Amino acid sequence: QVQLVESGGGLVQPGGSLRLTCVASGYGISRYHLRWLRQTPGQEREWVAAVGPDGRDATVADSVKGRFTTSRGGDMNTIYLDMQAMNVGDTGTYFCNAVLARGGEKVFEFWGQGIQVTVSS
Repeated sequence: QVQLVESGGGLVQPGGSLRLTCVASGYGISRYHLRWLRQTPGQEREWVAAVGPDGRDATVADSVKGRFTTSRGGDMNTIYLDMQAMNVGDTGTYFCNAVLARGGEKVFEFWGQGIQVTVSS
């Protein structure tokens, strides 16, 4: 029903910036929460950012607050993750995720393939 494609990853030096983009396709995507999560070797999967249905309530995790921001494009089919002042702790595989929720429960959930972000000198 929904497909997600991430782009914009790669290698960046400490203190640098990257912008990740996830393009979603599928019916009713404006009703979905769009999220970013990351997986770092030796760590459990970490929620990073989310934007709610219709682009409302953009939030980021405390661990990246003040450095990362997230937003949805005007057509609601795209979510961005703008990363600033990056450090080695930001290294990981970043996944785009779409969730349709009803009554506080997940009804549908879809995942992108993941994209690598490496912060290194």
